[in-house]
Amino acid sequence: MRRRRPLPGAAGAGRKRGGRTDDGHVKVWGGVAVVKRLWETAKRLYGEAAEAVLAPTESGQLWRKVLFFVPVPVPVLAVVALMVGGHLSAAGVWILAAGSVAIASLLLASVVQPTPLPEGLSTGASVRRSLHRFRQISSLRIALALTPVAVGAGFAVAGGGLLPLLTALALAWPQLVLAAPTFFVITRARRAMEAWGTKAYLWAGLAQPAPVEWPVVTALAARVRAYRAARAEGATAATAAGTAAGTAGFTEEEDGDADGTDEEAEAATGLPSRLAATSGDRSEPSDLLPGFPADGAPQARPIPRGSAASRRIGRLTRRDRRPKAKS
Repeated sequence: MRRRRPLPGAAGAGRKRGGRTDDGHVKVWGGVAVVKRLWETAKRLYGEAAEAVLAPTESGQLWRKVLFFVPVPVPVLAVVALMVGGHLSAAGVWILAAGSVAIASLLLASVVQPTPLPEGLSTGASVRRSLHRFRQISSLRIALALTPVAVGAGFAVAGGGLLPLLTALALAWPQLVLAAPTFFVITRARRAMEAWGTKAYLWAGLAQPAPVEWPVVTALAARVRAYRAARAEGATAATAAGTAAGTAGFTEEEDGDADGTDEEAEAATGLPSRLAATSGDRSEPSDLLPGFPADGAPQARPIPRGSAASRRIGRLTRRDRRPKAKS
């Protein structure tokens, strides 16, 4: 039976086999919508993760601690690769030993839980103790995750290949998930601490405020800032000391010039330096009193003055001439 061709205005008239329309455009089977939905989901998950990591709480502090140690095995892998020359193959005994250590560490990190809280604790004491024990178990799991990395690096160098270290890394990196404060990890730890009947307020403890700090990086940055501040302060103090030294030298020079001027004035007038005035500093009456006639003024009669030694002898002679009081 012959298939009837649809009319131009009917539904489906513009479609054709092979996923193309009559005008030659390729049909899109919802691909753009799927990609857009995946992009929105990834963006939402990234925002939630960033908010959890940068949160100023104890939970955020533990997240930052765990994320700091995630890239630590990468430089170890680079150094070992340089030491073994980039070779992958190694003896089976070294691979088996590295894998055994990594499996034991993984089992230990998954089995070990915080110890139960004692009975009769108050709410505040329960919050503090539960938070402290969860911190301890998180630090222990991070150490257990890094132990196979160190052991695998040693076995890789001994075996002459990277396979022992790669085996240890494949089992060590997932252990950091057990150290992160996820819902599953926190729930298991809380149930373990409540084994003796004491309620563990672990969620309240993890919600307490804490400074946003990164291990090692924050302390190193604080030291660098303190060093720069001390260096800037030292430079400022040195500049001030140099300025003060220059001012002191200039003052000493002025004092020396003043002393020489005082000696010249005392030698010329025979008066002490505090009373004598130099010839250059003498002022005319017209300079001191405005309107005082300077032209035709009679010259002052010079007063004969002897030397300082003769005046001293004269004072001693007058002192001897004083009449003595009658006894």
